[in-house]
Amino acid sequence: MALRVAFIGLGVMGYPMAGHLARAGHAMTVFNRTRGRAEGWVEEHGGRAAATPEAAAEDADIVLSCVGRDSDVDAVTRGRSGAFGGMKPGAVFVDHTTASAGIARELADAARSRGFGFVDAPVSGGEKGAQNGQLTIMCGGCEADYARAEPVIRAYARHCRRMGEAGAGQLTKMVNQICIAGIVQGLSEGLSFARAAGLDPAAVVEVISKGAAQSWQMENRYATMLGGQFAHGFAVEWMRKDLAICLDEARRNGAPLALAALVDQFYGEVERMGGRRWDTSSLFARTEALRTGKT
Repeated sequence: MALRVAFIGLGVMGYPMAGHLARAGHAMTVFNRTRGRAEGWVEEHGGRAAATPEAAAEDADIVLSCVGRDSDVDAVTRGRSGAFGGMKPGAVFVDHTTASAGIARELADAARSRGFGFVDAPVSGGEKGAQNGQLTIMCGGCEADYARAEPVIRAYARHCRRMGEAGAGQLTKMVNQICIAGIVQGLSEGLSFARAAGLDPAAVVEVISKGAAQSWQMENRYATMLGGQFAHGFAVEWMRKDLAICLDEARRNGAPLALAALVDQFYGEVERMGGRRWDTSSLFARTEALRTGKT
């Protein structure tokens, strides 16, 4: 069923996600901090561009956002001219930002007090997943809010699941990032070891990817890693932001994150190599620099 839908934040992920919603037939209103990007989206997909998040949210059945950090989410929801000021009773706000569980719970409480719903719904799958409508989405919120939002989210999701109450989506995304950090570091060390041993790393991957070592990172990143190509994908600075959230949460819940903390330090070294905007697979650049003595 076509709904009145607003989308806030038309970055690398949000732009194609909003595009899928337009193609699904929803009446779209979009907002982006850079006005020209919102106007360009409207030229491509139709709908209208709003001047503020509040204006975008007015009369919308579902409002979605995909921005950068906790502070950005707070600004577009509860800040001056924020979306919460324009939302009608019974609507649902869905936040796709990777943020803290704390801000998700705060916003869920604020939404409830104003008569509308909130779902925290961080995504996994990267830019390619957003473009292809193949994202994995992990959600937190009450069952009723999720039930209203899920059919809309399906426009760009390969898999979508409610994980629990508010904040559960963000906590699940933390698990995702913790696992990815270890996998990429392991792959970096394995490829570097293959070179040091005089093996053909590509041939090694062709063999071991058919066994228990297989991973999405191996299948999709080994070739670019071996080619020293890191100008794509999820940037190191954003991964460090995510790992900081994970480590902060772990300090509260007591979970030991020794490997995640170590990999975060390694990403700090990558940043000092000039790789702040490199893809997260650039851990391999650090490993190779150590192997060849070019640090």
